[in-house]
Amino acid sequence: MEFYRFDKERGRRITKFDSDFLMSPIIQTAQGAHIGCMYLEADGLIGYHQAVSPQILLIIAGEGEVRGEANEYFKVEAGDAVFWQKDEWHETKTTNGLTGIVIESEDMKPSFLMTGSLKIPRSCN
Repeated sequence: MEFYRFDKERGRRITKFDSDFLMSPIIQTAQGAHIGCMYLEADGLIGYHQAVSPQILLIIAGEGEVRGEANEYFKVEAGDAVFWQKDEWHETKTTNGLTGIVIESEDMKPSFLMTGSLKIPRSCN
């Protein structure tokens, strides 16, 4: 399990074509990708299971806790990204609700674009 940030502070200002916005790079894939938005309501759970492919969970609203193969939970909140390798066991849960984007693809390396974005995990145990 790897942790990253994609919040505004990690963004780069884009001014090309008279633009003015911040872009926080997340992922680039050479193969197809499955992308979905997950809505966990209060006391929601994505049960403990193995990742069917490399996947990254981008927390866009709310907060919760994640764990990998160890039984240690880490707090996640908006702007956090969690990456799991294929076959890695993991779980996500929330008390108050959480919205996230999940990207699954066989060819993903978040450290390629989010270098330097690694954050220190906030243990819940």
